[in-house]
Parts: sequence; C-alpha cells; structure tokens
Amino acid sequence: MPLLNTSRPSPVTFLLMGIPGLEHLHVWIGIPFCSMYVVAVVGNVTILAVVRAERSLHEPMFLFLCMLSVTDLVLSTSTLPRMLCLFWLGAHDITFDACLAQMFFIHSFTTMESGFFLAMAIDRYVAICHPLHHATILTHSRITIIGIIVVIRGVAFFSPHPILLKQLSYCRTQIIAHTYCEFMAVVKLACVDTGAITRYSLSVASIIGSGDAILIAISYAFILHSVFSLPSREASFKALGTCGSHVCVILVFYSTTGFSIFTHRFGKNVPAHVHIFIANMYLLVPPFLNPIVYGVRTKKIQEHVLRALRVKVS
Repeated sequence: MPLLNTSRPSPVTFLLMGIPGLEHLHVWIGIPFCSMYVVAVVGNVTILAVVRAERSLHEPMFLFLCMLSVTDLVLSTSTLPRMLCLFWLGAHDITFDACLAQMFFIHSFTTMESGFFLAMAIDRYVAICHPLHHATILTHSRITIIGIIVVIRGVAFFSPHPILLKQLSYCRTQIIAHTYCEFMAVVKLACVDTGAITRYSLSVASIIGSGDAILIAISYAFILHSVFSLPSREASFKALGTCGSHVCVILVFYSTTGFSIFTHRFGKNVPAHVHIFIANMYLLVPPFLNPIVYGVRTKKIQEHVLRALRVKVS
C-alpha cells in the first residue's frame, strides 16, 4: 500500500485493516459477531418497548435499564454494521469524516455505558440498603438529572477527540490496523507529535473508568453486607443471585475496556490480533449480555414479554 508523500490535515479516506494476522478468518469471525449484534438489537429494543408500554415498569431500575439499552444500541450499531461490511464484503475504505464520527460515538457512548452501570449500582444500593426511602430518593426528576449528567459527561470529555484529530497532519500510511476507527489507532498515523493528545485521552479514559468502577465496587460491597444481614436465607440467596449476574456483566465490560486502555500504555508486547479482538469485545459483549442479564432474568419483564407473546399467538 503506497505511503502518502505529502502532509495534509484531512485525508480523503482511511483503510481499515481488520484483525491483523486473522484476515483469512474474517468471514467466520463475522458470523458470531453478527449473531451477537442481532441478539443485542432485538433484546434491547424489546426492553425499550416493554418498559414504554407498561406504566408499572416506570421505576428507577427500569428507567436506568432503558438508558443503558439506548446506549447499547448506539454503541453496537456505530461499529458492527461497518465491521461486517469489512469482514464479508471486503469494504476497507472509510471516509475521514465518517471515521471521526464513529470514533466519537464509540468513546462517548462507552463512557455513558460506564455511567449508567454506576447509576444502576446506586439504584440497587438504595433499593436494598434503604428500601423505605427508595421512592423518595430516586424520584423521576433525579433520575432524569442523573441521565443528563451521564450523557453530558460522555459528550464533553470526548468531543475534543475528533476536533483535535481534524487539525493534525497525516503523512504516514492511510491504513488503520483495526476493525474500527479507534482513537489511538488513528493518532498513530499522524506525522506530528501527539504525546499531549494521547496523554489526555488515556488519562480521561482511565480516570472516568477507574472512578466509576471504584464507586460500583463500593456500592456492591454495601449491598453484599446488607444481603448477608438478611434474616431469611432464601431472600439472601435470591438477592445474591441477582447481584451476581449484574456483577458478571460489569466485570466483562471493565476488564475488556481496561485491557484495551492499559495495552496502549504498557502492553507493547501484546500481539496486535489479541489486542484488537479484545477491543471488539467491550463493544459486543455488554450490549449482547445486558438484555439477557437485566431483561430475561428480571421477573417483571419476563412476565410482560410472555403475556404479549400469548396475546399474539392466540
């Protein structure tokens, strides 16, 4: 692939390589990716439809779940269709502006996902540790404010990314060694010093991610303390089972996200295909698992979905 001989701030297109070293498996890798995307879309749309139709579900837990579902839909849709075109149709080229737009959606909505996980953990803490005050603490107006803060935080901290990259000069290859337009993958193509931009991006991602993860851990520590203090053993196991499934989803999200962040900073010896494959996981797995864990395993949503299916069948 020829190199760019001249420096220019805005190249016409970039070329997405995919997963380096696994190009011969792209078609097969696309099959599970596509299956997970379909489940994510159907599951999250179902949750949104059920909660919207049933006023009895207009509670803090389900309202936060709807916010998480919207985030999952945007996050997965901003990457998967384009990725499948690369895997199955060999469509490697992506325009510069589309690349920047995809980058903004990925990073800002990943931050929003982290924020909504924290909001849901706080909701579970209030519901289990302070059940008598749950309705008065998490009112609809406060839920709305929390949602707005999470969205503004994601947009504010990651809006500079595409703006900064738009100003850079690109005199290296146009090939992005990734399946999507990740910030660090694009920065490496610039022919100017990008140390300050890189430090800003990694610092913001690390601070937000670690801060949310620590607060979630503290919330669940209090929850577990209250759960084990319940007089009924059956109630303790029921609450523990619910918390356990939620913690699994959160661990998958933060472990894959953290691996991607710290690999850029410290993991110079991590093979590129391993790094990129895991980087795809935090965009795929949480949107796929969230409807299953938060939806299928939630009794109220199960009942409403089954009731709707019975009506349609009859």
